[in-house]
Amino acid sequence: MLTEHTHSTEEHQRPVRPALWRGWQRKCPRCGNGRLLKGYLKMASTCPVCKLDYTHARADDGPAYLTILLVGHLMAPLLHVVFVTWRPEPLVLFTIFAVGCVGLSLYLLPRFKGAIVGFQWARQMGGFGQAG
Repeated sequence: MLTEHTHSTEEHQRPVRPALWRGWQRKCPRCGNGRLLKGYLKMASTCPVCKLDYTHARADDGPAYLTILLVGHLMAPLLHVVFVTWRPEPLVLFTIFAVGCVGLSLYLLPRFKGAIVGFQWARQMGGFGQAG
């Protein structure tokens, strides 16, 4: 039984994987050509190519959470392996891993933001309804 809020066919569903990949590349989740971000983390208002409206896209704390989760799970075991294997000086170890953590975090943060917006578009979340 269908209600007015459900869709009867799959024609309204958007492919998730391409939208996630386009978002990861910081491109428009619909066309894959326009820029999603106009700065490091600042969302563009619309896609310059297909005119998809991004004003209602909200990634909030999701990208930061995913970045911390991934960086922590990569760096903690790596830190242990490096320390046990080579026993570097503490200041050297700190410097290398501080730069690594910051660099990896800066790389991942805008990509996770784009992927989350792409996921929102594919699942028609927020304001990405039928018109998007």
